[in-house]
Amino acid sequence: MPWATEGGGRTITGWAWAALALYGTWLFAAFGVRTVLQLRRTGDSGFRGLSGRPGSAAWWAGVLFAAALLGAVAAPVATLLGLPVLAEDVPALHAAGAAVTVLGIAATLTAQGAMGTSWRVGVDAAERTDLVTGGLFAHVRNPVFTAMGVTGLGLTLMVPNALSLAALTALVVAVELQVRVVEEPYLRAVHGPAYLAYGATAGRFVPGVGRLGAGTGNPETG
Repeated sequence: MPWATEGGGRTITGWAWAALALYGTWLFAAFGVRTVLQLRRTGDSGFRGLSGRPGSAAWWAGVLFAAALLGAVAAPVATLLGLPVLAEDVPALHAAGAAVTVLGIAATLTAQGAMGTSWRVGVDAAERTDLVTGGLFAHVRNPVFTAMGVTGLGLTLMVPNALSLAALTALVVAVELQVRVVEEPYLRAVHGPAYLAYGATAGRFVPGVGRLGAGTGNPETG
């Protein structure tokens, strides 16, 4: 069995178990606990599911999100079963990954908390939610997605194999599609000038980058 090998093999399986534990914690807190809180506050789970017709960019965003979530589990499990990693005997890299993962988990929960009852998974075009501009949202329009990316990066550094890289890539593409094709058009339609004014000061994923041109709805930068 791979976890019974000596040296680096045993070390990397330890990191794989740690990655599974952290990922499970993230899923439980960010989706399980958050859903329960949402139900208690509003009577609604907040889940809206896939958007768009099958094959559309919006639909692919949801599919890739699901693939990324499954891949994040499959990657450490595959390493436990013997799939080689790209960097095995580099404890500093794996430890940095664990620290980044913890940071991502904390940022995810903080950003979700700032959303209050406006928290949703997916978009219902017929629904109107409050425009959240406080907390982390004062600097970044999509801090939950940014935090998810940080978490995904950390998990990849902990267990850097082909599956974790594929899962991280799927997550990045899913986030880009979801934000640009689904959420930003929805928010512009629902909140109009208020969203454009907000977007002119807050970056898309990081502060100062991807702000909206005032009055145009067009991004100034990436």
